[in-house]
Formats: sequence, structure tokens, C-alpha cells
Amino acid sequence: MDRSQAIIRTSWIGIAANVLLAGFKAAVGMLASSVAIVMDAVNNLSDALSSVITIVGTKLSQRPADRKHPFGFGRIEYFSAIIIAVIVLSAGITSLIESVKKIFNPTEPEYTTTTLVVIVVAIVVKLVLGQYVKRKGEQLKSDALIASGSDALFDAVITLATLVSAGVMLLWGVSLDGILGALISLVIIKAGIEMLASPVNELLGTSIPAELTSEIKKEVSDFEGVHGVFDLIINNYGPDVRIGSLHINVYDTMSAHEIHALTRRISTFLFERHGIIMTVGVYAIATGSNRRAALQTKVIQTLSAHEEIVQVHGFLYSEKDKLLSVDVVPDLSVHDDAALISQLTDEVKPLAPEMQVVIVVDHNYCE
Repeated sequence: MDRSQAIIRTSWIGIAANVLLAGFKAAVGMLASSVAIVMDAVNNLSDALSSVITIVGTKLSQRPADRKHPFGFGRIEYFSAIIIAVIVLSAGITSLIESVKKIFNPTEPEYTTTTLVVIVVAIVVKLVLGQYVKRKGEQLKSDALIASGSDALFDAVITLATLVSAGVMLLWGVSLDGILGALISLVIIKAGIEMLASPVNELLGTSIPAELTSEIKKEVSDFEGVHGVFDLIINNYGPDVRIGSLHINVYDTMSAHEIHALTRRISTFLFERHGIIMTVGVYAIATGSNRRAALQTKVIQTLSAHEEIVQVHGFLYSEKDKLLSVDVVPDLSVHDDAALISQLTDEVKPLAPEMQVVIVVDHNYCE
């Protein structure tokens, strides 16, 4: 079973659980002639909506790429998660409004043995369902499933709070219904915002985890002939489609054929290992005892002496083009790239006065 099938199967389990719970409540409500319980059963049917949204979103995300969408439709999953997060957020806001009303206008709840049984069963089902769906969502890295599971857990918590409030009211005559409801509503609103942040960040373009960055750099560095890994960028086009690029340092003595073979081995390895479609660029390290190698050493030493410079790479010296170019990565304290470029250019220019000096400011996109 692949990831999409597992997500759909988990969502069907969520729908089945909500339908069965709704059927149980409806049957009890009709036997007890309780309109409230029957209406609560209808509410349970609406709770299955998040699972339906997850299934629809997963199905749509599996559509093959076309001319207008060459990277596929994987990001639709993020829209599914956003919709469910908005549902959770709306439920929290609605609950907060109703709870505040109860604080100022408290009402004494009325419970029978039948309604208490229904409440307990609903709490147990929702807790088990919510934990299961959320856990599967974390395993499958599905924001939609995580949000759907959280939605079920919040339903259970709200119902439990109502039950606790009723108990306190019956035992001590103190109404906590509004206060508990307001507190839990605030927790739900906070969770809804956090659930919303994850898929929104994915759509905006978030950095990949530092652990994956370190792992990829180490794996690529272990290839024979690689003497440095730089400029790692990975774009996420859905949970199953990641496309990126990086540069490697190689000695200038390597032939084009050797470089071609090396970059092909690296890109194949990264796709098989991480599922990343990777473009591998090349920087040439000057070797030997020529002017290019001597300038490379001087320029790198000059630029590396700056505390705000984290990394220096991509040195290029072209006598034909009268060009000396080098890339630098500044730390987060640098906010004026133009001023930094001007300063570094003034320092490097005396080392090769006859050349055009170009300083390129890079940034870490994955760390």
C-alpha cells in the first residue's frame, strides 16, 4: 500500500467511525424520544466532512502532470489541510462565542442516564479515532490527516469538558460550563492556527529540515572526486515531489566525461535515496602552481578573514573574459548586500587590478 492509499484508507475509517457513532446516537435518540441526541447524531455526520475533504484532496493530488502543471498536483494536499484547519479554527471561534455567552448567562444542564451513556461512548470513540488518525498522519507526513485527527480529539475534549462541568454542577452547584468551554476554545483556536501554519508554510516555501540538509551534504561529499557541497536548494511540490539543485567542487583536472559521470551518479543516488530530482552544478578548484591557483588562495583567505562571511566558494578566474568571480555566504547579521559587495570588491580588486571583479552574495536556503 503506497502513501496515498494509506491516507485514503485512514480517512475511510474516520468516515465509518463517525457514521457508526451517528447511527448509535440516532437510534438511542429515537428510543429515548430525545431530539437533542438525534441532532447530535446529525452533527456527527458533519464531522466526517474532514475525512471526505482528505480523500478528495488526496485523489486530486494524484492527477498526472500536464503542460500547465509540469510538477503535478501534489500541493493540493496542502489545500485540503488548510480547509480542515479553517474548519477547526471556525469551530473554536464558535465554541468561544457560545462559552462566553454561558459565562454571563449560565444555564443548568439537564442529563439523564441515556444522555450520559451517549456522551461517554462519544468521548471514547472520538479519542480513539482522533489518536489513530493523527498518528497515521504523522507517520505518513499528511497535514490533512493530522488536522482531521486533531479535529476528532478536540470534539472529545469539548464533550469531556461538558461532562465534567455537569458533574461539578450536580455535586456542588457551581457552573463551570462557560469557563471550561472558553478555555478549551482558546486551546482549539491556537491549535487551529498552528495547523494552518504548516500547509501555508509549505505553499510559501519553507526550508527543509537541518537534519536532511546535513545528511545530503555528507552523502554527496562522500563521492570520490567531490571536494565540497554548496548552494543546496530543494523545492517542495507536494509530499512526493521534491526538486532541487546543488553545486560541488571538483578539481580542474577532471575531464568533462568524468564530471558528467560523477554528477549522474550523484543525481541518481539522491533520487533513489530521498526521492529528490536533483540538478548538480560544478565549481572548478584551481590546481597546480599557476596564477589561477595562487589568486584562488589569496582571494579565499582575504574574504574568509571577515567574521560575517560564513562561506566562500565558486571561485572563477577567466583570462579570456578578464573576469574574477567568487561567491560568499554572509551570516544573518548582514542586511545590506550591496554595501557588503562594494566593501569586498574593494579588497579583492588590488589582487587582480586588470580583471573585472564580481562578488556574488549567496544565502543558505536550507539551513
